[in-house]
Amino acid sequence: MTRIDKLVVCGVGLIGGSFALALRAAGLVGEVVGVGRTPASLAKATALGIVDRATDDWADALAGAGLVLIATPVGQMDGVMAAMAPHLAPGTAVTDAGSTKSDVIEAIYRNLDRQLGQVVPSHPIAGSENSGAEAAYAELYRDRKVVVTPLPENDDGAVALVRQAWQACGAQLFEMTPQEHDRVFAAVSHLPHLLAFGLVHDLAQRANAEQLFGYAAGGFRDFTRIAGSHPEMWRDICIANRQALIGELDAYLAELALLRAYLLSGDGGSLEAIFDEARTARNAWANRKED
Repeated sequence: MTRIDKLVVCGVGLIGGSFALALRAAGLVGEVVGVGRTPASLAKATALGIVDRATDDWADALAGAGLVLIATPVGQMDGVMAAMAPHLAPGTAVTDAGSTKSDVIEAIYRNLDRQLGQVVPSHPIAGSENSGAEAAYAELYRDRKVVVTPLPENDDGAVALVRQAWQACGAQLFEMTPQEHDRVFAAVSHLPHLLAFGLVHDLAQRANAEQLFGYAAGGFRDFTRIAGSHPEMWRDICIANRQALIGELDAYLAELALLRAYLLSGDGGSLEAIFDEARTARNAWANRKED
């Protein structure tokens, strides 16, 4: 991979910070410039060595930049792209780390229509319930999937640079259409987060919440771990992908209605059959992950 003399990271938390640290560890970047909303987060990223310097001036940030990663919550990307557009030179490739793609691509066409060749959407399938610059680490993307959803207008060189950057972070690259991406991740990522947030919120509102949480053990901790994730980020994801997410939620509600019917009728055999099918599917998936 060609060395990136200047990398710009907009959003210097877990995702953006880990990208910068991984490329720095691989010796593939020179200067790393951070852009963000709050001076405190930028100061933290600078103090931790994630970025060399921070700025709120896009003209300064983009001057001579080889690659830009937009790693903000997806709800902020439209504004970020609008601010970047007047200062984005033809030689600078841009990618994003958004967990939804259709809305991000709409923002690209809306704001960066003159630079479509160099803007290559992507989504790293990696993360944590922790957030902020202090959560970033260079190995986050190692052996993790990254989905790239190139635009028809993309230059081959920009696509190659974005792919090579993620591969240099240790990631495995895949391609999907934006629509397929959003349908898949509504089912396996966005819905589980919605359910975890909903369950914890339900229990927290109850009069005996302290007692309930006092007796919660490993199963509850495993199921609800992702409810510790960044609320703003997941608000934006759920709203951006709400059509696909509502479809998945409706399918899950139908499954819950079936389970409720078996409970009402005391049909242990049908419950066990569902549990057995679920266990088999889950273990098969877990074994593939371990291979």
